[in-house]
Amino acid sequence: MAIDLETAFDLVVGGRETPGTRGERRPVVDPANNRPFARAAVGSRDDARAALEVADRAFRESPWAQDDGARRAKALYRLAGLLESQVDAFARLETQNMGKPLRESRGDIGYVVRTVEYFAGLADKVEGETIPVPGPRLDYTLREPLGVTVHIAPWNYPLLLAIRSVAPALAAGNAVVLKPASLTPLTAVAFARLAKDAGIPDGILNVVPGSGAEVGEALVDDDRCRSVTFTGSGDVGARIAGLAARRHLPLTLELGGKGPVVVFPDADLERAAKGIGYGIFQNAGQMCWAASRLLVHESVRSELLERVRSIAEGLRLGPGTAEGVEMGPLVSPDQLAHVLEYVEDARASGGRVLTGGSRASEPALAEGNFLRPTVLAEVPPSSRAVREEIFGPVLTTAGFSDAEEALRLANDTPYGLLGTIWTRDLGTAHSFARRLECGMVVVNEAPITYPQAPFAGVKGSGVGSEQGSRAVETYTRRKNVLVNLGAAKKRA
Repeated sequence: MAIDLETAFDLVVGGRETPGTRGERRPVVDPANNRPFARAAVGSRDDARAALEVADRAFRESPWAQDDGARRAKALYRLAGLLESQVDAFARLETQNMGKPLRESRGDIGYVVRTVEYFAGLADKVEGETIPVPGPRLDYTLREPLGVTVHIAPWNYPLLLAIRSVAPALAAGNAVVLKPASLTPLTAVAFARLAKDAGIPDGILNVVPGSGAEVGEALVDDDRCRSVTFTGSGDVGARIAGLAARRHLPLTLELGGKGPVVVFPDADLERAAKGIGYGIFQNAGQMCWAASRLLVHESVRSELLERVRSIAEGLRLGPGTAEGVEMGPLVSPDQLAHVLEYVEDARASGGRVLTGGSRASEPALAEGNFLRPTVLAEVPPSSRAVREEIFGPVLTTAGFSDAEEALRLANDTPYGLLGTIWTRDLGTAHSFARRLECGMVVVNEAPITYPQAPFAGVKGSGVGSEQGSRAVETYTRRKNVLVNLGAAKKRA
């Protein structure tokens, strides 16, 4: 898949690629140097409505939703196979578009392959149940697809976080309209091309890039939309929830986090330091579940901070396509400026920069959006850097003296996505995990998940759950059927 400036990525609607009603295309830039390398169509409100119309017709007229799921399973397995054969091409496209190292992009695309395979295996297992009721009656349930489902994806894991919801929606028999992020639409369009080759009927998977304010709202605020899945900021999530509530739409929101990492004095500090570094510096910290708040017992605080600082300073920065690069650029100049504002706010509130905290100025990096991995100490708990999601390679640190103080600090956040515990004590791990106000907890490991494991947050981190076998149920409705089998015979 050769990519150059003349390569155009259009909308995919009804199995056809189209520049959209306005014919507008915008340059797509490589965040490692901020130079354009491709062009992407910009959809409009009319394009959103056209995609919904096509998807609705495909849902009603194609066999996709009508069979027992075997057809869907075979098509999704073919799709996974096609993607697996092009992992390197997709990874390079993802890296050029988003900036992360190729090693991470390959892992992301591999995860997408596994996700599609996993839900392909569930496509023919969308089952109802029989329910005992009095008398000569049969009561049973059916699980039926919703219709047209809308998926609004973020820019930090462009294809992975899109397909995490698209795959179960397709497996359940729905037609899908996907709106990728304006900054990173390329792999979603390329994926839709593969879907056609895999035999997914035209109109079942549609991709409409464009702005959230225009395309996103047009998709949600339309009678043909029967479900909304959104990953992104809390403010935008609240807006989408308001639009969905007007029509009582099923809604899944994943709205970010401010993950606590709690290190007890008995932890393996070498392993913990490596996990902490991976948890905040992978993808340049642009992760909803970034392990961004380090809480460490005072008895090992100095030693652990020195280890983490050393890891941060040892990371090799550079373009994601270069060999040996361990951290790429932030996705855009605006995101770089946004993250630096948090660092300056931390400084102004009395915080201390242990390492990083500035833009990389080496000639090879100067044109890109590179920020040095940053570790902050002594930042007041009320600081924006501690309270808000930064979405960059910035770690705040604080100490605690006992488990109760650690728990209070860990839960003192409006978010509740993922928490991390480092301890050798099994009782401490389980009891602390139960009391953490998070949808997910990992113990003695960097943030990690699998397609078969639920991904969910509490508090300001969202509503609903993704991944796991029950994700297919999210995109179905339950119908109850009661059949009277006739009057009971009188006894002789």
